[in-house]
Amino acid sequence: MKLAKTIQLDVSDNHIFEHPANPQEWAIAGTFSFVDSDPDNWSRKHKFAFQSAWLDLKSYGNSTFVQVTEIPIKEYEFIINSLAKHLVEKYNAPSLEDAKQASKQEIDDMAALCNHPQGTLLSIERSLVENGIKERTRVIKPTKERSKAKVWNISQDE
Repeated sequence: MKLAKTIQLDVSDNHIFEHPANPQEWAIAGTFSFVDSDPDNWSRKHKFAFQSAWLDLKSYGNSTFVQVTEIPIKEYEFIINSLAKHLVEKYNAPSLEDAKQASKQEIDDMAALCNHPQGTLLSIERSLVENGIKERTRVIKPTKERSKAKVWNISQDE
């Protein structure tokens, strides 16, 4: 099974989000975290998170990009339970069992988005529309050229 982990291509997430995600955390879309709040009361950073961020499943921080990778079944089960507890504690889910069903659905929805080769990057765009929230996912597939690209050059100081 594939799922996505947060990735930081640069330090910008640390400046644009109220609570940036740590790299290499399992992630989901997390759109539910915006549903029961008033957009008129969102800070600029919260608006930016709404527009373009994934939600990590450890610190519940935001990340601009995630990367598709394999998830071991034990970790899959762990994050379902972890998200369920979070839904009960932060979002007042009616019961842990209901929260587990909801968290499994959220994670399975994310797994469906991750039906791409390992290493694929995903970004998300959200907007408010008349009847709710519209989401669009952008897929950046790895290529042989990208995987062999020289990122830096080491030279001696003179």
